[in-house]
Amino acid sequence: MPKFLQKRWHGYHTVWAFMLLLVLIIVISIYNWVLGVTSLFLAGTFCFTMLKTEISFRRSLVEYINGLSFRIKRVEGEAVSMLPLGIILYSEDRTVEWNNRHAGDIFSRKSLVGESLQEILPEVIASFQATVPNKRELNKDSVKDLSLKDQRVEITVDECHYQAVVIPSERLLYLYDITELVVLRERYEEEKLALGILLMDNLDESAQGMDDQQRTSLIAKVTSEITDWAKQFDVYLRRLSSERYLMMLNHRNLQALEESRFVILDEVREMTADLKVPMTLSIGLAFGAESASELGALAQSSLDMALGRGGDQAAVKAGQRLSFYGGKSNAAEKRTRVRARVIAHALRDLMQESDRVLIMGHRTPDIDSVGAAIGLLKAAQMYNVEANIVMEGPNPSITRMIDEIRKDEELYKSFIPTEQALQIMTEHTLLIVVDTHKASMTMEPRLVQYASRIVVVDHHRRGEEFINDAVLVYLEPYASSTCELVTELLQYIHEKVKLTPLEATMLLAGITVDTKQFALHTGSRTFEAAGFLRRIGADTILIQRMLKEDLQEYLSKAEIIKHARMVYDHIALCVTVPGMKIPQLLIAQTADTLLGMTNVFASFVISERPDGLIGISARSLGRMNVQVVMEKLGGGGHLSNAAVQLEGTGKEAEARLLSVLAEIEAKEGLFE
Repeated sequence: MPKFLQKRWHGYHTVWAFMLLLVLIIVISIYNWVLGVTSLFLAGTFCFTMLKTEISFRRSLVEYINGLSFRIKRVEGEAVSMLPLGIILYSEDRTVEWNNRHAGDIFSRKSLVGESLQEILPEVIASFQATVPNKRELNKDSVKDLSLKDQRVEITVDECHYQAVVIPSERLLYLYDITELVVLRERYEEEKLALGILLMDNLDESAQGMDDQQRTSLIAKVTSEITDWAKQFDVYLRRLSSERYLMMLNHRNLQALEESRFVILDEVREMTADLKVPMTLSIGLAFGAESASELGALAQSSLDMALGRGGDQAAVKAGQRLSFYGGKSNAAEKRTRVRARVIAHALRDLMQESDRVLIMGHRTPDIDSVGAAIGLLKAAQMYNVEANIVMEGPNPSITRMIDEIRKDEELYKSFIPTEQALQIMTEHTLLIVVDTHKASMTMEPRLVQYASRIVVVDHHRRGEEFINDAVLVYLEPYASSTCELVTELLQYIHEKVKLTPLEATMLLAGITVDTKQFALHTGSRTFEAAGFLRRIGADTILIQRMLKEDLQEYLSKAEIIKHARMVYDHIALCVTVPGMKIPQLLIAQTADTLLGMTNVFASFVISERPDGLIGISARSLGRMNVQVVMEKLGGGGHLSNAAVQLEGTGKEAEARLLSVLAEIEAKEGLFE
């Protein structure tokens, strides 16, 4: 009992009062003993009554306190049991020892006692185990820290969302209902703004030869199809020009578009299939940026990416993810040389402003890369600018080409190794990257890093990696080869182009190789470029000598082809036996040979390379986009010519390739 209750009306002051009363009774008894005895009796009676009352009060108080304690404990237990959150106590072996009523309601059971947490809350156990280090690495301090570390995991039970808070030190688990919060969060994510730009990327080519009425009718027909598609997916569409539209939508609609694989691309192409050049669309979409202005910039960047890959596709930039859809048709060849003339004049000015020009291709350069470099070397020399071609190490695919170049001592001296290029580079040096737009694939990535001014000339479809700080980019996927682009530039970069027969031959050789003897990827401008080079002295006989095939290589190719088989009826797949190491060039040549077989639309050759990596070369006649297949494996290339290098074994690479083919076949089909 608290002391303040014990001393509420007694204590020392009460004792002194009784002692004073006793003294007074004694004094009274001296003068009148009868009155004294009476007073003593009355005082005793009063003292007895007071003590009895105090004892009764204390007994009642104790009973009240005990009753109150019992009620509080009962209400406390009832309150814990009725709390709107689940509480679970578990044992060391993670078995439930006690749970409140709400925890049972969550799992639709009255009691969870005796059940394993692994069965009822596997996500919590998985999260808990993920945070537990290897036992060998534990010491006393780390075990102590681990036991005090709380875990928070979001779980779902019967479409309701809960946050599980685990307190290992108490072997206690709380379950908070966060369903409303999760729903609001999902709704917020679904309603986030996404911006896009839709472009009729070859309107001029498709409408060529049409009068105004026919052109207007074509645009109206395509616009109607696009408008119906936008309404179907709740996309706000705003026309910016005759061929460009602004798209506004939310994340939910964007996900629906991605699930549909942007069917509008196929619908418009099929709808205009009767035209000489079918109409195609390119779409750039962006999501996840903080501001609308940033979203707009990313949408334009995505559109540029789609156009850089040849058009007829959609590029979606969502945070760090960049996805591509479509791209089933070859890029339409441009009918005007205005861009080539503008690029040539800009490149001429850059060369004249530089103290030196360094020209660099990709690693393991091919004939197209070297031929284009020679053409740009000649362009710089025409303006008396010192120039060099950066090349390192021998390469079997260009051995005969280099042998011919050695015969021209002046030209051969222009080739320098990468270390020398790094030493002579200054802040006024112009670096020209040819036949690639990826810094990691160049002959020497450090040159790209150190160069203050970079020019990119390439004909490959643009990939996610790109030299973004280039001052000038001439990337045209419609071109057959980089040599074709350089040949066009040479015709505008100087009034009187003077190429030696050897230099012209090297440029024509690059076009010949990349077009497979003018059988693939050719357009009218390809033949115009070849005709120009032939007129100024290109030697076709020399090209045939350089491209002659070695007998042993031919036999090796035949040995590889023995292992080929057909998959999906029209795909030739060849996987060499384990331990058989083949150069990348021979892998590519084998894929080209398989493509010439009857009823083969695409070919894949998988083999171990001398460097230990597994090389895959993919070829197509255009009905299948092998670039998309190789990109899913980490590589890249063209719609009809792509490759990738993987670690592991040939069987593992085959399994991954077949898995990608099965995924594409299930989603959109392998063939156009």
